[in-house]
Amino acid sequence: MESTKELKLAVLIDADNVPYANVKEMFEEIAKYGTPTFKRIYADWTKPTVSGWKKVLLENAITPIQQYSYSTGKNASDSALIIDAMDILYTGKVDGFCIVSSDSDFTRLATRLREAGMKVIGIGEKKTLNPFITACDKFIYLEILKPQVAAQVENDPKKVALNTPTPAREPLSKIDPEIIKLFNDSIVDLADEDGWTFLGELGNLVLKKKSDFDPRNYGFSKMLPLIKSMNTFEIDERTTNKSHVKHIYLRRK
Repeated sequence: MESTKELKLAVLIDADNVPYANVKEMFEEIAKYGTPTFKRIYADWTKPTVSGWKKVLLENAITPIQQYSYSTGKNASDSALIIDAMDILYTGKVDGFCIVSSDSDFTRLATRLREAGMKVIGIGEKKTLNPFITACDKFIYLEILKPQVAAQVENDPKKVALNTPTPAREPLSKIDPEIIKLFNDSIVDLADEDGWTFLGELGNLVLKKKSDFDPRNYGFSKMLPLIKSMNTFEIDERTTNKSHVKHIYLRRK
């Protein structure tokens, strides 16, 4: 998180555009950023396509909002979610919003909420279009919230021999020249006279440049193992006055 302040979040879920699986993991992820004070989900609950959500609502204390579809091909739930978001905004009772949807129609809503000074976190599937992703302060892919499969290091002699960081899950994205360039450029932007950049500041800047950045997208649970796997940067672990705390600095080789 960029701030130590415990944010009050309004969690608004578009049931038509996200699956109901892994909702428990989703709320555990949201808890890292703040406390959900509003938890609402929008759908036409008369439709059988959303029946799987009903048990999940009770288990997670999510308030269902009924919105009938008045015409074929139109998603009335989108309008209800947007109206509620603006109503909640003007109550002044929250510091941010978590919009759970893979629908890019919420791009303008995310932009408007950020213009009002709100923190906006998006959660959706990998298929989500880029406009909605970039309109959020941070975007999290639902796929990385699935329970992890333990890495079988002991059965992979190559990984043991090379002592390389082992991905925690199957990656959604590859470590390509574009992501390496993003890190290179960000280190240059932040580097001191000797070329060193503090890892914490680097992570914040990378997220500002690429709102869907997350080490888990590339199969790593933390940022440092991801950087080590690139084999492109020097890493300096500096001790502090606390024996269990180290500050990590990086620079280009």
